Amino acid sequence: MAIQDAIFRRSELLLGNEVMERIAQKRVIIFGVGGVGSWCAESLVRSGISRLTIVDSDCVCITNINRQLMATTKTVGQVKVEALKERLLTINPSAEITALQKIFTQETAEEFELDSYDYIIDAIDSLKDKAALILLATSFPSTGEDRRGPKFFSSMGAALKLDPTRIQITEFWKVKGDPLARALRNKFKKEKLFPKRKFQCVYSDELLENKQPIDPDDRGNGSIVHITAIFGFMLAGLVLGDINARSLHGDS
Repeated sequence: MAIQDAIFRRSELLLGNEVMERIAQKRVIIFGVGGVGSWCAESLVRSGISRLTIVDSDCVCITNINRQLMATTKTVGQVKVEALKERLLTINPSAEITALQKIFTQETAEEFELDSYDYIIDAIDSLKDKAALILLATSFPSTGEDRRGPKFFSSMGAALKLDPTRIQITEFWKVKGDPLARALRNKFKKEKLFPKRKFQCVYSDELLENKQPIDPDDRGNGSIVHITAIFGFMLAGLVLGDINARSLHGDS
């Protein structure tokens, strides 16, 4: 058995050869490869996605180690997307992993050619940049003469949470109890700019408080790996579930 076939044998047993072939053909882009996006990337590659673009401008810092896949004491200081790419290629050396040390903003949006992807995954922290990605990613037509527009999935806030049983998936406008989703909705309403299509979000309605003062050099809220990883795995699950469902219905 060829190494490529052996790697995905258990997945093929579950999903079938046709679905695995479809998974291998899809192009996915992930914006933000921190506590959520890094685990999403790993799950996708281990499941057969072989054409993946990862986007993040940061370098690994020591406070990333508690929750980010590629963050270890040996990778501190390395460019996040490069460290993650190296890790992903040890899982599937044949995968096409494109690592972009960039920030998605309204000004840089055209550089990413989003309409060339099948799936766009948002794991961005910045409110302004996240809103810009949502507006663009939902602006593509859902159907077309040649292909469907890219499917879009988004992560809401994964910090200040501890209970994995409260992590859920729902449509953006139905998200409850999440401050990031609330801030996004308020921003859209204030600017009178709204997503053109509905999209699914991973979120939790749990909201704890920091028990220590926030480090002014870091400014991040408390977070922990089992929560951020579940968010990432659920985003990957949305992608794989959609590919499987489209296969069952004969869609491309």
